[in-house]
Amino acid sequence: MTKIAVNDKMQQGYCYELAASMGKDFDPRFTPHLTPKEMLKLGVFEGKYMNDCRGEFPKDWFAEAKLSETPDAKLNYFGVKSRQPLSHWREKGWIIGPDPRGWFQWYCRYYMGRRLPQIDDHQIRRWRAFSRHAAQIKKNCEPGDIHCRPRQRQALLQWAWDPFI
Repeated sequence: MTKIAVNDKMQQGYCYELAASMGKDFDPRFTPHLTPKEMLKLGVFEGKYMNDCRGEFPKDWFAEAKLSETPDAKLNYFGVKSRQPLSHWREKGWIIGPDPRGWFQWYCRYYMGRRLPQIDDHQIRRWRAFSRHAAQIKKNCEPGDIHCRPRQRQALLQWAWDPFI
C-alpha cells in the first residue's frame, strides 16, 4: 500500500494509506458527479482552499486550478461568494476526523484511495443530504438556465454535485 505523509500549515505528521485505486472502489451510496481535479478547474472555494497542501495530491489536479492567496469570488465558476470561514465550520462541528479543512479535503483523500469507514460513512451521509439543493434548483429554475440560483449551483459544485442541472 502507498503511504501519504502530510506536512502543511494545518496538519503536520499525519500519514495515511491508500487502500483503493484512485477514483475507484467508492461506496455505492457515493456517486459524485465531479472529480476533485474538475472541481478545482471549474472554480471552487473562491480559489482559497488548497494553496499550501498541493504536495499531497497529484500535480495535474492543479495544472488548470483556479487558486488565489486571498478569497476571490470571481474565481468561482458562478462568480458568487460561496464559502463560510473555517471557524464557522468548526463552531458547527462540521470538521470531523483527520481532515482539518473539511469535506473537500475528505473527498480528495477518499478519491485518492484513503478509506476510513466511520469517517467515510459520516461524510457520505452529508454529501447525500446535499441533494436537497439540486431539488430546489429543479423546482425553481427553468431547465438550462444556469444563471438561476447561482449560490446554490456554486454550493452544488463545491460538493461534487452537478451544478448544471
